[in-house]
Amino acid sequence: MTEHTAKVAFRPGNDALAYLPEGPCQYGEGKLSWVAIQHGGESCEGSINVLDLGSGSNQQHILPGRPGFAFPTEDQSVFLAGIERKVGFYNISSGQWVEPPGEVSGEEDGTIINDGVAYRDGVIFGTKDLAFTDPKAALYLWFPEMREPVKLRGGQTCSNGKIILTREGKEFLLDIDTPTKLVVEYPLDGDGQQLGEPKTVLDLREVASYPDGMVMTPDGRSVIIAMYNPENVEEGEARQHSLVDGRLEAVWKTPGSPRVTCPLLMPIEGESALFLTTAVEHMPEDQKVQHPNAGCLFRGEFPT
Repeated sequence: MTEHTAKVAFRPGNDALAYLPEGPCQYGEGKLSWVAIQHGGESCEGSINVLDLGSGSNQQHILPGRPGFAFPTEDQSVFLAGIERKVGFYNISSGQWVEPPGEVSGEEDGTIINDGVAYRDGVIFGTKDLAFTDPKAALYLWFPEMREPVKLRGGQTCSNGKIILTREGKEFLLDIDTPTKLVVEYPLDGDGQQLGEPKTVLDLREVASYPDGMVMTPDGRSVIIAMYNPENVEEGEARQHSLVDGRLEAVWKTPGSPRVTCPLLMPIEGESALFLTTAVEHMPEDQKVQHPNAGCLFRGEFPT
């Protein structure tokens, strides 16, 4: 097992942007986009942000609600986004949906769209219980022709990291429902718009922190998981685990920021880098002084 220390690559200029950054995505050469899910504990507003890693300049685009994800498209102004309970293509230049979005229905109050993964020309995504207590959230599939996403599976509390796998001509969904501390694999039938029964591929219940966002390594043999630690610890971490045997292969530490939310593997300056978003969410005021890097974006080395 190898250990790396990630360094601060971007420090948000205000408390709103530092509260809950997630979902980093490559956005052209030397840039990444990310979402501020909400601009404070009582806020129902979030934003899509575009960060120039070279200059450190960040462009913020306020949204009509709280985003769970926003994936760049070929049009740099348009993102495939999930905002509150709506999902579709959102234009950050006009501040409008390109077409009427699909909308999640049938869930109890107190849930909004959370993490997702692009799938074909649409997205598989989950929702979360805002109180983080009840399994009233679910997994959904949405394609552009749909007015209402298809519910794939219920019984989740905070649906997070997702990866699509192809193995022997068949598709699978890796998924994290954060409170369970498990990474599970579902057989995925995209044409039939359904999931098979899950099997556990990683069990992280002995780890003190909670699994959040997740990406696959380039060789397809391992996953890197951002670990969200709500406790008052000195640093956070992301963990790389083998999908073959579950072995812990590498750890990236984030000094002064215990709540790591999402990873992104991205080529930059001729090298592969691991970027990690972190959050201030729910951190008491006295702890913020102890964690001066909370809410920052970190960059770590990723050996090739």
